[in-house]
Amino acid sequence: MADRELLRRIISAAVMIPPVLAAVHFGPPWYTALIVILAAAMVWEWTHLAGRDPAWLVPGTVYMLGAAYLMYLMRGDGQIGRDLIYFLFAVTWTTDTGAYLTGRALGGPKLAPRVSPSKTISGAIGGLVTGGGAGILIWWLTGHPVDVQIAVVAALGSIACQIGDLLESAAKRHFQVKDSGRMIPGHGGILDRVDGLLAAAFAVAAAGAGIWR
Repeated sequence: MADRELLRRIISAAVMIPPVLAAVHFGPPWYTALIVILAAAMVWEWTHLAGRDPAWLVPGTVYMLGAAYLMYLMRGDGQIGRDLIYFLFAVTWTTDTGAYLTGRALGGPKLAPRVSPSKTISGAIGGLVTGGGAGILIWWLTGHPVDVQIAVVAALGSIACQIGDLLESAAKRHFQVKDSGRMIPGHGGILDRVDGLLAAAFAVAAAGAGIWR
């Protein structure tokens, strides 16, 4: 059963990641369409999850649409915006993976047991190291100089990514659901995949404002 679930995850990722990266690479109008689809999917899913609780629905919707708009603004139509979105994705994806693998390997004290019992402090540190390192590496590979600012942006993005993950875990615990939806086979809902990305978008946009504005 676990092997089948892992296979579904791999297939879903293999199907979704190439068109997403292509949209980032080619920019508008493809990237614009990607952001619109993402925003619509998030709002649709969040409405079904939190619709019975307006105190969660309105702030959550504003938060999601705000993050989507920031990702749209950061991309722009130039190379620097494209590379910054690559940077954002690298930080987010590797933070999640690094936190999971490190926490599983090392264990130790829990990070926020009431919100997400499986997350550990060691995992959070591992996620910060891998996410920050991956962001710096991608920035360098895309031809940009690595300095203190980009290292700080990478670190803040990784920390924000983990906070975003905890925020979504708190929401799911509040509504007593395992996944935010069933939109993505093997992964749950769209919010289960972009929870960290949304928070990281705010951090990268703010800390890296001098890069993309």
